[in-house]
Amino acid sequence: MRPYWMLRQASRVAGSTLSLLCLALPLTAAQADTIDPDSAEGFVSLSRKVQCSMEDASPQVFEWSGYGYARVPGERDRRLFGLMGMNIRQCGSIEDPELGVGYRLVSREIMLYLNPDTGEVMRTFNNPWTGAENEVIHVANDPVNGRPAFGLNADGSERSFEYRDVNGQYLINYEIPLFYHNAMGGNYQKYIGGTYHATEIFDFNGDVEELLDADQPVAYPVVSWVRLAQWLPWMEMNGRAGMLYFNAMGRKLQGYDQLPELMKKEIAERYPEYTAPPPLDDTRRNETSWTYMKKIIDSRAEKPAESGHH
Repeated sequence: MRPYWMLRQASRVAGSTLSLLCLALPLTAAQADTIDPDSAEGFVSLSRKVQCSMEDASPQVFEWSGYGYARVPGERDRRLFGLMGMNIRQCGSIEDPELGVGYRLVSREIMLYLNPDTGEVMRTFNNPWTGAENEVIHVANDPVNGRPAFGLNADGSERSFEYRDVNGQYLINYEIPLFYHNAMGGNYQKYIGGTYHATEIFDFNGDVEELLDADQPVAYPVVSWVRLAQWLPWMEMNGRAGMLYFNAMGRKLQGYDQLPELMKKEIAERYPEYTAPPPLDDTRRNETSWTYMKKIIDSRAEKPAESGHH
């Protein structure tokens, strides 16, 4: 999740990741009481308030939960698993000689696949289409960092932070169509197919008064997330017709301790680094579910060779 945006009078967009989808600006006299969403400084401040905090190096946590479904031509849709996710992030101020003051968001995130009936973490998946028992590979993407964002456009014009105000609630929607080289494919995808094709949809809402209050560095929006995507690679579907869709809701939390106990237990046992965001100067390439899965598959392939030397 990152800057996702907005419809106020017209519609404009500021940045995504969940998905869903970062910086601290000194408050000017004009911002002393209420942040101006139609100014460059206001755009940066409000983007940061929703995504992380107006204060640098202030860790913030999002959580979400929902369900994942399968759609296959000629079949009824199937609910395959529950979803439980978290993203821990922070923002830092940056400055560009032409674009002025902006911010960058750094984060890492986990999403667990749960048994849809018991709510337990799934370790294996009984695949109804192949008959195989697949090892479940949960999402553990580190990092998931945002591109630098500024309050000025390339032509020097100021950006507005746009949203709809309905009964004192801000409503923001952002759609992210994805179509790119699949990390698990070969070098000839544009000739024979295999490109990763998906859509991520994020919707945010929260209290307008809280959002525009210059004295509150953090806003606590509710977020909904929808993904339309291909089969997960660990399902080993071998090109079968069909797709997945996920639907989840969550919000920014007051702190890490508000995460569900199940998530905190998994992090403590398997992902201990996820109690804090990456450093603000993190320069690593972003991880995706596909690049993460590729590493796991490659490590599996290396194990027999390694054991053969003993």
